Amino acid sequence: MKELLKQARENKHLKTREVAQLLGIDQALISKFESGNRKPTREQVTKLASILEIDYETLMVAWLKEKILYEIGDDTNLGIKAMKVAESEMRYEVAVKRHNLSASLTAILNEIDSLKKILDQKRAFDSFRIAQALELEYTFESNRIEGNTLTLRETDLVINEGLTVSGKSMREHLEAINHQEAIGYIKQLMERGFSFNERELLSIHNLILRGIIPEDAGRYRRVQVMIKGSSHMPPQPNLVAKEMDGYFLWYESQKSKLHPVVLAAEMHERLVTIHPFIDGNGRTSRLVMNLILLQNGYVIANIKGDYDNRMNYYNALESAQTKSNKEDFLLFIAQIEKESLERYLSIIGT
Repeated sequence: MKELLKQARENKHLKTREVAQLLGIDQALISKFESGNRKPTREQVTKLASILEIDYETLMVAWLKEKILYEIGDDTNLGIKAMKVAESEMRYEVAVKRHNLSASLTAILNEIDSLKKILDQKRAFDSFRIAQALELEYTFESNRIEGNTLTLRETDLVINEGLTVSGKSMREHLEAINHQEAIGYIKQLMERGFSFNERELLSIHNLILRGIIPEDAGRYRRVQVMIKGSSHMPPQPNLVAKEMDGYFLWYESQKSKLHPVVLAAEMHERLVTIHPFIDGNGRTSRLVMNLILLQNGYVIANIKGDYDNRMNYYNALESAQTKSNKEDFLLFIAQIEKESLERYLSIIGT
């Protein structure tokens, strides 16, 4: 583990002092981690994985291995027997946790996985023009959810023709342009294999609000907000940074455990519940969700902005935020992804 930490830090051209500042600990501890004289806590391992952009699973396995070997010491034979018993019990626990998903959600996820297998065999039929058209629809629908009145055709004219639509506000024009650029940005992240972290989130949000509220673009809110039409009260502004630390820690610990569609839906719901920005939370949350889906080989889950779909979306979110019941929201997102996969396959011809 010590080699992993030192090599990753040097690859990022960071000093031990800089890593210590980001981690909020004494510089001497970083040197001890790298020399093997001190072991980081589980929480510190999670933060180090994010800061140094080390694969969380790789680093956690190395950390757990060293803890196990330390505890076993010279009792090698007993240690091997104990690990065999532990392996059996852990496999049972994993099986139990998987069955915590409802029958309805499990059924949709199985359908999604079947559709993805078909899609994986049809990748040769992918087309830039098809992707461009679907991304345009996504920009149109995501903005429509938030009250943008540009039609699909007008959105196309603004983005692809550079035209100004009479009777539409400058903000609506910028929302279309900015969202399309944000889609391009998450596709770049996906293609480069970048790990999702705070820097990337703030960059996505910066694109969404660029030229609209420039002083708040890419920055956490500094005032209390209320969500129109919702009884959910987001955390106080002085708690936002802490909540976001927890958000990224949760992601690092769960990204290799959860089904990608469940992970994407959870990251969407958790972000919009914290509501870390003064504006643009919905669009940013949906972009984060779709970044995770694209990284895992799925297609963009495009939530429609018409009244019925918008109300179903808001009601499912409200249930997750105020009743601690995420089932409706997970089912809603899974159904949207299933329909998006079916449509994509029908377009490319299967």
